[in-house]
Order: sequence, then structure tokens, then C-alpha cells
Amino acid sequence: MFEGFDLSNMGKMMEQMQEKAKEIQEQAKNIQFTAKAGGGLIELTANGAGEVIDLTIDDSLLEDKESLQILLISAMNDVNKMIEDNKKSQAMGMMGGMNPFGS
Repeated sequence: MFEGFDLSNMGKMMEQMQEKAKEIQEQAKNIQFTAKAGGGLIELTANGAGEVIDLTIDDSLLEDKESLQILLISAMNDVNKMIEDNKKSQAMGMMGGMNPFGS
């Protein structure tokens, strides 16, 4: 069932995966994702690590708390989805280069 599966390489592979994961986390801080809501009345920018780095709110929303809340939630959800999609893509790319079953 596990023919060709080399257990001696597992430790080295896990170490490589951890190093690659750390590298990807550092690179993620340099990637920016921007989500807009309300036709651009709200613009939220976050990095790939999920840290919000910029927020722009149109002055017209300052008088309308309910709309402001709805649009902020929308922009936050959109940017979080972008970040998650990027993380999944990065993880798939990282896993694609590794074959624990030998050549």
C-alpha cells in the first residue's frame, strides 16, 4: 500500500514545509488587497496577513451610521475573502511541489 513511501524523508519534508510557510507569511505582508463598497464610498485595504493598512470613508456617510456600518461590514468581508483565497492559493502552490511518495 505504501510502496515507494520513504519515511526517512518525512522529517526533512516537514522542515521544508515549515520554512516555506514562514516565508509565505512574510511575503503576505507585502501583498495588498483592496475592497470597495457602496460604489467606492468605502475603500478598505489590508495586507495578506490580514492587517488593515488603510481605510477611506466618504464624508457623505458620516451622517448615516447605519449605511456606514453596512458598507464597512461588506468591505471587511470582501477583503477577508480575498486574503483567504490568496492563502489557499499559496498553500496549494506550496503543496504542489512536494511529493511524499517519491518519484
